[in-house]
Amino acid sequence: MSRVIVFIYGLISYAVGLGGLVCFILFISSWEFIPFHIDTGTPSSITYAILINVGLIVLFGLQHSIMARTSFKNTWIKVISPAAERSTYVLFTGVIMGLFCLYWQPLHGVLWQVENEVGQIALEIGFIFGWALVVLSSFLINHFELFGLQQVYFNLMKKTEPPPLFMDRFLYKIVRHPLQLGVLIGLWLTPTMSMTHLMLSSVMSIYVFIGLYFEEKDLVKNLGENYSRYKKRVPMIIPFLK
Repeated sequence: MSRVIVFIYGLISYAVGLGGLVCFILFISSWEFIPFHIDTGTPSSITYAILINVGLIVLFGLQHSIMARTSFKNTWIKVISPAAERSTYVLFTGVIMGLFCLYWQPLHGVLWQVENEVGQIALEIGFIFGWALVVLSSFLINHFELFGLQQVYFNLMKKTEPPPLFMDRFLYKIVRHPLQLGVLIGLWLTPTMSMTHLMLSSVMSIYVFIGLYFEEKDLVKNLGENYSRYKKRVPMIIPFLK
């Protein structure tokens, strides 16, 4: 693949990945003016709903698990440019996020519904804070490398990518994984926790902690003693919890 094509592919993948994330955030929000809101659908057969939802969950899990494996990456870069490997991961993630918004099935029932106006506003502010934390954290750890743009840009300019650096600054002095903390906050802070929303939040939360387990192992392997000392000093996900 030519460097220009790889770069254009990276830009498209970035747009799809970021667009899928934005759609997902709007989908699970409590803002009723969103036309594809998670609670706007009419529940049908519970069997059908669970089958579809479980299918989406399995698809998400398989995509993230398989495409994150070193063996898959080594095989995949024989087909495409190594610089486009991360962009492909971002592209598929964005598409699957879009599928969640389009096909996640509603379920009957509500776990909680906050009627107090002050409580509603507080939860909505917390929701916004959670996803803002995700965005901010992505820039602290290198947003453009995370979404594949850095790789295709350096490939276009015929430059060598810099090695990964470990820097415990700002939010990373409080928790080791502020990005995942933001995701958890965004998933759970809502004035109305329907069973539809509960199923999605529960599954995504489980996946976050499974992902953190393997990510921590990779970080210790790649960063060595620096990260081991960091683990002893800074809590993983809950601030100020030793």
